[in-house]
Amino acid sequence: MQLSWSSLLPVFILLSSMIPGLLIFAVREEQVSLRTTLNLTGVVLKLFFVGLMLYGVSRGQDFRFALPFLPNAPLVLHGDALSLQFVTLSSVLWLATTIYAIGYLGKAQLRSRFFAYFSLCISATVGLALAGNLITFLLFYELLTLATFPLVVHRGTPESLRAGRIYLAYTIGGGTMLMLGVALLHSLANTQEFIAGGYLSDMAEAHDVGLRVAFVLMILGLGVKAALIPLHSWLPQAMVAPAPVSALLHAVAVVKAGAFGIIRVVYDVYGVETSTNLSLTQPLLWLAAATILYGSVRALQQQDLKKRLAYSTVSQVSYITLGVALVGPLAAIGGIVHLMHQGLMKITLFFCAGNFSATLGVHKIQEMDGLGNRMPMTMAAFTIGALGMIGVPPIAGFISKWYLGAGALQSDAMWALLVIMVSSLLNAAYFLPLVYRGWFCASPQQGWPAEQSWPGQRFETHWMLLLPPLFTALLSILAGIFAGSFFSPLGWSQFIVAREFSL
Repeated sequence: MQLSWSSLLPVFILLSSMIPGLLIFAVREEQVSLRTTLNLTGVVLKLFFVGLMLYGVSRGQDFRFALPFLPNAPLVLHGDALSLQFVTLSSVLWLATTIYAIGYLGKAQLRSRFFAYFSLCISATVGLALAGNLITFLLFYELLTLATFPLVVHRGTPESLRAGRIYLAYTIGGGTMLMLGVALLHSLANTQEFIAGGYLSDMAEAHDVGLRVAFVLMILGLGVKAALIPLHSWLPQAMVAPAPVSALLHAVAVVKAGAFGIIRVVYDVYGVETSTNLSLTQPLLWLAAATILYGSVRALQQQDLKKRLAYSTVSQVSYITLGVALVGPLAAIGGIVHLMHQGLMKITLFFCAGNFSATLGVHKIQEMDGLGNRMPMTMAAFTIGALGMIGVPPIAGFISKWYLGAGALQSDAMWALLVIMVSSLLNAAYFLPLVYRGWFCASPQQGWPAEQSWPGQRFETHWMLLLPPLFTALLSILAGIFAGSFFSPLGWSQFIVAREFSL
């Protein structure tokens, strides 16, 4: 294979987080400056390389790296428009989460181990985003499970260890289902590279049963990380992890990996026409709709703030699957752009929840009274994230729901539009009371559960905790206001659909 900068760029993007992660394992706890330097150097390099690839792909350049692995199944890293949507999200939010984690963990123990696995988690996420075929995707999908498990159990408490066992049982089971599906598909058609429109149309009639079984196995495997019901239970349990890990699970890595995989399988493996002819998209649509409503109802029942946000994720991530399963161009745009929009808004909410916990000891809904008086900037960011999830313009969430609703109409699925509308009402029902408590209820007379301050603190909390949610909240607004520009998440999603999905 002839190497060039265009073939090596995907490798550089992958290694820019993997190498710092491996080096950090050798960094002693007291070497804070070295650890921070390695982290931030990796972030800056990754953003630079991603910027180069974004520019190249927008101008029609191809980025592909391949290594021999299995017969007819090499390991392939391929930078296309869809993979860059996910890679850009992961890279930008890695910057925000790294800054946040440095401030949040403070003088906690085992920080080197945390940041090492954190970087490896991002590497696995970027690897599966850049995967050019199912074998490569499967490899990084499993590496993501191994890299996130130590983060879930980081605190080492009985509760976190129990959550880790549940997480591992679900994700290993899901990975096994995905592996079986990929193996079955490989036996039928080999594992070709992802192709816009899929590569199975010529064999759909001859192997219809086998293709249906492989699809179900792969969706089951991907559905674990995508938190589709009834495979979602690990996600609320994992909320015992530190706030940076919760943000990573919900906005950057794990649940997005599952949703991204579903996009790849439907559009770039089976293709819309083959998926429809095999009657695969309609059951997937029903499952996504059921998950959206179930997650919203369960979120309404939670009194723990992070668990409410967790069930909100169960609901919101399924909008992506809904957009895919509607199989129309507008719905596809809505689902793909929500991959970005949900990440920006949800990470804002988890950052803010972490600030409330770390600064004031607030964990429960009933403890949020008067937070806007004590922490106005954090509460403002939380409000932006919450209103965006509901779908209030001009925040990014409105754009997603507008295109999903228009896509439901385009696909003659009025009932899907009704699901989106009911879900939005439920979003309002479980988010608006939190906003009301924060801004319009009096602060508790007995004080906050566990107020804490930092040496030299000049703001409502440590600046490294405050800056990331303000940054991601601003991005959530800008993504909505400038949705019409080419390099906005919406503009790039339209580019993906027009160029790669042939819808």
